[in-house]
Amino acid sequence: MKLRYLVASIAGTSLAIALVLEFQTDWRKAPVPEALAAVSDWQPSPMRMPAPQDQLLSIYSNETFEPVTVAWRAEPPTLQFATVALLEVRPPVEIWSATLSVGETLDALLSKAGLSAIDRAEVALALAAEYDLRKLKPGYGIDVETSLSGTPRRVALSVDEGVRIEATFTDEIATRRIVPEPDLVVRAADTTVQNSIFATLASADVPARFAVDLAEMLGGTVDFRRDLQGGERLQLMWRETMLEDEVIRQPSLSFVALTIDETLYEVVWPDDNSGNATIFIDGELLRVFAQPVKGARLSSVYGNRRHPVFGDVRMHTGVDFAARHGTPVYATAPGRISFIGQRRGYGRVVEIAHGSNTMTRYAHLSDVPEGLGVGDRVAAGDNIGSVGATGTATGPNLHYEVRVDGRPTDPMSDERLAAAASQVETNTSVLVRLETVRAQFTGLLDQKVAAATSERL
Repeated sequence: MKLRYLVASIAGTSLAIALVLEFQTDWRKAPVPEALAAVSDWQPSPMRMPAPQDQLLSIYSNETFEPVTVAWRAEPPTLQFATVALLEVRPPVEIWSATLSVGETLDALLSKAGLSAIDRAEVALALAAEYDLRKLKPGYGIDVETSLSGTPRRVALSVDEGVRIEATFTDEIATRRIVPEPDLVVRAADTTVQNSIFATLASADVPARFAVDLAEMLGGTVDFRRDLQGGERLQLMWRETMLEDEVIRQPSLSFVALTIDETLYEVVWPDDNSGNATIFIDGELLRVFAQPVKGARLSSVYGNRRHPVFGDVRMHTGVDFAARHGTPVYATAPGRISFIGQRRGYGRVVEIAHGSNTMTRYAHLSDVPEGLGVGDRVAAGDNIGSVGATGTATGPNLHYEVRVDGRPTDPMSDERLAAAASQVETNTSVLVRLETVRAQFTGLLDQKVAAATSERL
C-alpha cells in the first residue's frame, strides 16, 4: 500500500516538473513586436570624413531622389578675433594738497598729510636732492599722493616761478625738477602824472614798484617833489614773465619817457637784464648807470628814512638792492680794491677806490671771490662778491654806497661814476638802441588803441 503511494507521488512530481519546463519554453518563444525589433537592430552610420577640396559629392533631394552634385570646401571659415586693449589697472590713491603757512615747517605739513615720521624723513631727503629746503617760503604749495595704506607714492613741491620739485616713490626713489617755459609779454602805457608817481602808475594799471626805478634813474636829474606839478606826460614800456596768465617774476622796465616843461627825459634798459640803463635828455646821451646787481629791485634810496631795524629816522648813506642770497655783485666802475673785511653794521664789505677821492662800498655781502685781495685792479662789471644779510640787515640785500672825500653822496647822481661807466658805450650804439625802443613802444600803443576800438565796436 505504501509502495503504491510512493510511486504515485513520484509520478505526480515528474509531471509537474515537465509542465513547468514546457511553460518556460513557450514563454521564451513568444513573438517580439516588429517596431521594437527594428529599434534594437538600429546602429548609427559610420562618420564620413570631409572630402578633399574641389571634390564633388552626390546627394539626393528629398523630393525627387535625383542625385545633385555640389562642391565641398575642405577648409573651414577663418574666425576673426577682435583685439581689445586691456585697461591699465592702477591701485587706488589719495591726494592731499596744502600751502605752507608762516612759521610752518615742511615736516609739520607732511604730518598733516598723515605721513609717518619715517616717510616724512624720506620725503624731505628726496626733495632736498633737487631743492634747498632752507629756502622754503610761505605760500609754497605741496601735493602728497599716498596709497590707501598711507605710504607716499608721489610728492610735488611748488616753489618760485612755477618750478615744481617732484619725488616719486616706487621700487626706487626718483626726484626731478620741472621748470616750465614761461611767455615774455611786453606791455606799454601812456598816462599823465597826477599827485604822485605812485598814484599815477596805480591808476594806469602799471606796477607801482616802477616808481622806485624812476627815482633810481632820474633822482639825481629830476626833483620829483618840486618839478612835478601834475599834467606831465609819462610813457612806460615793460616786460612781464607769464605762466598760464599769472606773472611769475618781478616785471622789469624797458623804456620810460617823462616830459617836464618841454624837456624830454628818456631811460632805456637793455633786454639782457644787465641793469646798465642809459639816460637821455632831448635825445642826447646824459649818462649810463651800471647796476651793481643785475635785475635786482631797488628797495631803499639815498637820504633820510626810518631805519627798518632800530625804528628811528636817520640818514641812509647809500641805496639798497633787494636780491636773493648769493646773487653776484659787480663793480660799477673801474678801480682798485682798497678794503675787504667786516665793518660794524655793514657786515662783510668790499670797498673800491676810483681815483684819489672817490670810493664805492658794497656791504652785507655773504662772501667774496677766492683770490680777490686788497690792491687788485677791477673793471666795471667784475664780480666782487655775493648778496647776503651780514651786519644789520632785515634780509638779503646789497647796500651800495658812494663816498667822495670821505662823505656819502647819492650814488644815482654822482657824475664821476656815471662818466666811468659811460666809457663802455658809444653815441652811435646808444642812439640806435633809443630809436629801436621808441619804435617798439609806438607799435605797442597802436595795437592797444586798435584793440580798444574793436571792443567798443
